[in-house]
Amino acid sequence: MEAIQESVSAATASAVSSAQAGEQPQVAASHTAGEFLIFNLGAEEYGIEILHVQEIRSYDPPTSIANAPAFIKGVINLRGVITPILDLRIKFNLKSVKYDELTVVIVVNVGKRVVGVVVDSVSDVLALDSGQISPVPELSAAADVGFITGIGSAPGVGHERMLILVDIDNLISSADVGLPEMELH
Repeated sequence: MEAIQESVSAATASAVSSAQAGEQPQVAASHTAGEFLIFNLGAEEYGIEILHVQEIRSYDPPTSIANAPAFIKGVINLRGVITPILDLRIKFNLKSVKYDELTVVIVVNVGKRVVGVVVDSVSDVLALDSGQISPVPELSAAADVGFITGIGSAPGVGHERMLILVDIDNLISSADVGLPEMELH
């Protein structure tokens, strides 16, 4: 996990430097190329833009909040900032599993919010160009794909990796999450 945290720090610094230098990311039909932190929920791989990632922490049980939706596990005190913790397995209606030593919390910054998301594990940081990101396929009306920006593809060992790219902005800002604006310190 330490090596991935170092990759996150380096990738974030590189992306910030590019942004400060005025470099624009490549865009393919509103699907932004860039670097993504890859994480697992069950057998599936997901990715979030590295620029949103503040840190990766081992999972410690949060303080529960009464009457919160099931996917809001509670809150933690992260260096003086009370941070809500969301379980993406529950949010995405996936089968629940027991938390183990691989379970981590990805702390993300979205707007003025700091939020932790519980995932099964993190694997790596991948750079995807616009040609590797496809639009979300149209699914039935019952399938909520509003939190997905696209489907990434990357070479894997013996197969092509399919990556579900999560729109963390929409996920955290959605009405059912209902988190108020919080000031970053």
